[in-house]
Amino acid sequence: MEEKGRRHKKEKEQKLARERALVILQVRSGILTAKEGSQLLGVSRKTYYEWEEKSLKAMALALGNRPAGRPPVPVDEEKETLRERIWELEKKLDLAGKTIEVKEFLGAYEEFRHKGAKKNRSIGKRR
Repeated sequence: MEEKGRRHKKEKEQKLARERALVILQVRSGILTAKEGSQLLGVSRKTYYEWEEKSLKAMALALGNRPAGRPPVPVDEEKETLRERIWELEKKLDLAGKTIEVKEFLGAYEEFRHKGAKKNRSIGKRR
């Protein structure tokens, strides 16, 4: 219910903004006078002119040339630092895992080698 209320309020505010923009455009095109526009909007002429100035600046800004495509995503330095640290730690962990594998392999090899040497010695003693 709360979400529905917020959406309704937002829609109402957007409708009001569109109505204000329409009046400002009518004044700028000469259909209405500034006095008539301010009366329609229920504000003083001074307030009307402030709104007009803000709206024209916003329109000029919105219609300015921009590079094509999506705007670049701002880089969060802390996140980048953490990503690099995670990558470094993952490399170290991988290296440690491979080191353990090699040590286990060498241990098994040494054990095999010693067992084989004992058998060969015992064979040599029997002769």
